[in-house]
Amino acid sequence: MDLYMMNCELLATCSALGYLEGGTYHKEPDCLESVKDLIRYLRHEDETRDVRQQLGAAQILQSDLLPILTQHRQDKPLFDAVIRLMVNLTQPALLCFGSVPQDPSVRHHFLQVLTYLQAYKEAFASEKAFGVLSETLYELLQLGWEDRQEEDNLLIERILLLVRNILHVPTDAEQEKRIDDDASVHDRLLWAIHLSGMDDLLLFLSSSSAEQQWSLHVLEIVSLMFRDQNPEQLAGVGQGRLAQERSTDVAELEVLRQREMVEKRTRALQRGNRHSRFGGSYIVQGLKSIGERDVVFHKGLHNLRNYSSDLGKQPRRVPKRRQAAQELSAHRRSALNVRLFLRDFCSEFLENCYNPLMGAVKDHLLRERAQQHDETYYMWAMAFFMAFNRAVSFRPGFVSETLSVRTFHFVEQNLTNYYEMMLTDRKEAASWARRMHLALKAYQELLATVNEMDMSPDEVVRESSRIIKNNIFYMMEYRELFLALFRKFDERYHPRSFLRDLVETAHLFLKMLERFCRSRGNLMVQNKRKKRKKRAQKQGVASGDVCHSPGELEAAWPALAEQLLRCAQDPELSVDSIIPFDAASEVPVEEQRVEAMLRIQDCLLAGQALQALALLRSAREVWPEGNVFGSPDISPGEEMELLKQIFSTPLPRQQEPVEGDAEQEEEEEEEEELQVVQVSEKEFNFLDYLKRFACPTIVRAYTLLLRSYRQNSAHTNHCVAKMLHRLAHDLGMEGLLFQLSLFYLFDRLLSDPAAGAYKELVTFARYILGKFFALAAVNQKAFVELLFWKNSAAVREMTQGYSSDSGSSSHRASVWSPEEEAQLQELYLTHKDVEGQDVVETILAHLKSAPRTRKQVIHHLVRMGLADSVKDFKRKGTQIVLWTEDQELELQRLFEEFQDSDDVLGNIMKNITAKRSRARIVDKLLAMGFVSERRQLYKKRRKKLAPSCVLNGDKSLKDSWQEDPEEEEEHLPEEESEEDDEREEGLQAEQAEGISFLSAENLGQSLRQEGLSVPLLWLQNCLIRAADDREVDGCSQAIPLVPLTEENEDAMENEKFQHLLRKLGVQSPASGQETFWRIPAKLSSTQLRRLAASLKQWEKEEEKEEEPELPSGVPGEQSPTEEHRAKALRVLSSACKKKASLVSPEVTSEEEDTAEKEQKKVPRKRQLLDSDEEDEERRQASALGTPVSHKKKRFQIEDDDEDD
Repeated sequence: MDLYMMNCELLATCSALGYLEGGTYHKEPDCLESVKDLIRYLRHEDETRDVRQQLGAAQILQSDLLPILTQHRQDKPLFDAVIRLMVNLTQPALLCFGSVPQDPSVRHHFLQVLTYLQAYKEAFASEKAFGVLSETLYELLQLGWEDRQEEDNLLIERILLLVRNILHVPTDAEQEKRIDDDASVHDRLLWAIHLSGMDDLLLFLSSSSAEQQWSLHVLEIVSLMFRDQNPEQLAGVGQGRLAQERSTDVAELEVLRQREMVEKRTRALQRGNRHSRFGGSYIVQGLKSIGERDVVFHKGLHNLRNYSSDLGKQPRRVPKRRQAAQELSAHRRSALNVRLFLRDFCSEFLENCYNPLMGAVKDHLLRERAQQHDETYYMWAMAFFMAFNRAVSFRPGFVSETLSVRTFHFVEQNLTNYYEMMLTDRKEAASWARRMHLALKAYQELLATVNEMDMSPDEVVRESSRIIKNNIFYMMEYRELFLALFRKFDERYHPRSFLRDLVETAHLFLKMLERFCRSRGNLMVQNKRKKRKKRAQKQGVASGDVCHSPGELEAAWPALAEQLLRCAQDPELSVDSIIPFDAASEVPVEEQRVEAMLRIQDCLLAGQALQALALLRSAREVWPEGNVFGSPDISPGEEMELLKQIFSTPLPRQQEPVEGDAEQEEEEEEEEELQVVQVSEKEFNFLDYLKRFACPTIVRAYTLLLRSYRQNSAHTNHCVAKMLHRLAHDLGMEGLLFQLSLFYLFDRLLSDPAAGAYKELVTFARYILGKFFALAAVNQKAFVELLFWKNSAAVREMTQGYSSDSGSSSHRASVWSPEEEAQLQELYLTHKDVEGQDVVETILAHLKSAPRTRKQVIHHLVRMGLADSVKDFKRKGTQIVLWTEDQELELQRLFEEFQDSDDVLGNIMKNITAKRSRARIVDKLLAMGFVSERRQLYKKRRKKLAPSCVLNGDKSLKDSWQEDPEEEEEHLPEEESEEDDEREEGLQAEQAEGISFLSAENLGQSLRQEGLSVPLLWLQNCLIRAADDREVDGCSQAIPLVPLTEENEDAMENEKFQHLLRKLGVQSPASGQETFWRIPAKLSSTQLRRLAASLKQWEKEEEKEEEPELPSGVPGEQSPTEEHRAKALRVLSSACKKKASLVSPEVTSEEEDTAEKEQKKVPRKRQLLDSDEEDEERRQASALGTPVSHKKKRFQIEDDDEDD
């Protein structure tokens, strides 16, 4: 159908609307019904949007709908229907077609609809149309909520949608051909909005708390109004040209003038004094042509410099999917009156509307009341208005709603989400990349605003900035964000402007982080690492897998043997109907022998002798290799012995899956690895963080941006040069920049006539080239290294020598010699088909060359082509199920030989002939009765002596033994393994903690000598009361230490007293958020009592006295009231300690004398004992009168949640 020939029904409907005579529109009697019919036609249009195109070609909106809107506003039903029709006609083309069509025919319809929309936009650029809309909207907003009907709310929403649709129409720059400072169609539309007073209504809707339901519509309209504007340029309108702008323009003109002068000079040199029609031919020596001869050049010598072998060649066509992304948004300068109006609108919006509107929009987004992707308008508004606020007159209070750590987290989460969606949704990757750019701009503006707050003269503003930076730099996600964005930068989806903003944002972040580290001295940050552990497989009881003792099996065998003998003598026994494997299983038939063995054992345990015998004979026919189920000519006696061995052997079983739980079954069958994120703290090192940027992917991105140094701003070039200088100079990795494409760029830069305008880049280029030629004088291979991008290891080899053993090069495998490769090939071909052994382990055992690892052997086998993949050498369970009599005797001999060694199981596995897994050997030792539990086979290691033994000269302690945690992890459940890890960490920290307690006691003595005895008693009492509360309540939380007396307040401000608090593990108040020191929630009652005991001064009197004397450190000038209070606190602490202490056992007189002598000399330091010996240590300590010191574990006090 020809779209330009209107359908007859549609034509009749349009004719029934009315007609325009002069300047007056005369509507027909059935005008309202005709408008409704048009709405109905639009609802049923086809995929080419034929009705919409016919109405656009007939210009119904310009000739009929707009006159009805402006002249018949009093007819409310007709006015509402016209607004509905206009909203439908002006909806974006993307909404009509879903996306930009790829089919040429459908794309033609899309472009046609877009052309009609641009005509609608031009028709609406009049004060009369927007005046009617503004008056109607004003009257509706005057109604209160009790007087406003549902139809009124619908009309308000439709008017806002109509304004949104008109502003959303893209500008056709080629058709308009407007220059800067000229009024485009969009500018005329904005001016009509201003003259009609619509902008004031938008400001009212933004600031009114009663109209928050329209906040998303208003924000979208505002974002479309400022679509082509630059916030920095808009802020400087009406203030004259700034000195910085004038200097920038002068510099640009100077660069253009220098280039023009060089071109004129070059053209003058090209002209000869005498004209010659014969330019001559020349031979270029050293430059070969297609053959072996030198190139013949047929032009003048002045053109030789421009010679290239690529002249005349067809340029290589880049596929569309690999082409670089195009820039979509372009800023232009609107007419002056429009810019003045927009500047005033921005100022008033910031002062009165920004905070309430952004708060309402954020609430809608969090409560999911918004439509999909509406958060992009939120992030655009954040970036635009915060930049405008910085450029005009920086007032943090105007943007306080979006100036918080929560906003940083919101933007970072969306940025990460857009990045992940760009990788998964490839069809819409360009759209996700644009949203990602918006989020990056918002993040950049947040950092710039926080950086601006650092320079504020107001101390409160600077403190707020410091708190925000402290939270941002602490979290690992914000530091890793830029590394991830650089590494995943894709030129196909991200335009050059995204890379420019990313480089500038990373530069700002690094500058702020470096300055913050210098001001703090040391910065503690969050660190997350992933600990890999295998999935804990639950031990389930399979069918027939009932635990039987060897005695029970031995007693049940005679009866079962009689049944088997009768079945074996039965001539009618047939094995044709018995299939020992599952043909529908995904496991190959060759690997189902173990399952068949288990089925035979289940039948024997269930007393099904006939079926067990039939299964055995059928399995013998299916798997004759290796005689696992007996030889084909096996005698009846040997067959009975084999069945007895199967009956009494504890075979390994898999867990029986729950019915209907197929997903869980698949997860348990796979031996997948779980990654547990462990959160800890570490001291931040800026150079270590900077080393993360020293990778070829990031350097390649910076080089890509540096290619357009002529189009870049001076600030962008500075950011690139600064980062490359950090890598080359600060890290000493100049070799990272030794790359041919970068050197070609340096050559362009140095030969640029306007190189004087890029002094920073020129200086840096000369520095890098000087370093390279200095290296090339020593290492001639540096010229070859120019062809490749290099990582830090390659840079180290290139600069320090290829045979250097420093760094990661020491871990590289040595080169395989031809003799070693021949031996490897011979061993592999010899042992690859041997049944029941690991070919890699056999090769490692027979290799006569330098020691190799399993991984090196496997990778070299694949590299030599002997194997297809590394996966072919996965460790599999041994196929040897049954133990022969000789193997059992060998196992018994090895156990008796090594049972007194440190590693019984390890020595057995090294010396046993038939290699089996560790679990099989352990099960066999348990079945044979050599050990009663698995723990007896764990590897033992000698404990280290406690620090107290060395300090006190006590060398009479015997060496204690404990089991190896690494051995336990293979057999114990997951919880026990984790407890062993924590115990090992505690052992490593024992000595440091012991010294900490001793220093705490020394600090306590010095503080008593300074007259701080009463605050020490108050602190001791607080610790004891916290311990009592945690024992009673069963739960713990951080308890603040609130000093109620002046003396205690002075002590809390004392540096030595604060040092003592840190030694005891008391948490200091968070900067800007807390006031008091706090007892951490992760300290148990036992630890708190130990800390309180460490504060007690060593006294000569016995502890049984109820009122001990005051410490000698308390000055005698104290008042009676203070002495009485100190005595009361001492009595209370002594009573609490007696309540918590255990009853001490009898102690010999010699031990008492020894303890008294040691007590007089120095306080006894604690010994390092096992966890099961802590009770004995506590009893000895209470008998000796020394404070008990238990083993501590490391805790992360700052985090709210504990991580396993």
